[in-house]
Amino acid sequence: MAGPRQGVIALAIKDKVMLQTNYMPFIKGGGVFIPTEKTFELGDEVFLLLTLLEDPERFAITGKVIWINYRTTPGGRQIGVGIQFGGADGERLRKKIEALLAGYTRIDQPTNTM
Repeated sequence: MAGPRQGVIALAIKDKVMLQTNYMPFIKGGGVFIPTEKTFELGDEVFLLLTLLEDPERFAITGKVIWINYRTTPGGRQIGVGIQFGGADGERLRKKIEALLAGYTRIDQPTNTM
């Protein structure tokens, strides 16, 4: 049996609406939904390049595919994958995202996952 595949995914999150729509706070250690038509399987390892809002810092972390929205996913959700953050840099990214979303008032808006 083959091991997990690896890939590279990049995403620039431009505003808090997009951040809240794609952040996955219910994932242990945090995670983010990445809209993509690339094919991944659950458990695949990825290298994630993520830019948040106007911050010039680009996060480069490893992660694991833990969620998949296929074309046929009910509810008309966007096609893509959820990536669970890994390592110390993943924890730093989770904290940064949660600080950016602190006090955000549109928590009831639909997300790309749940």
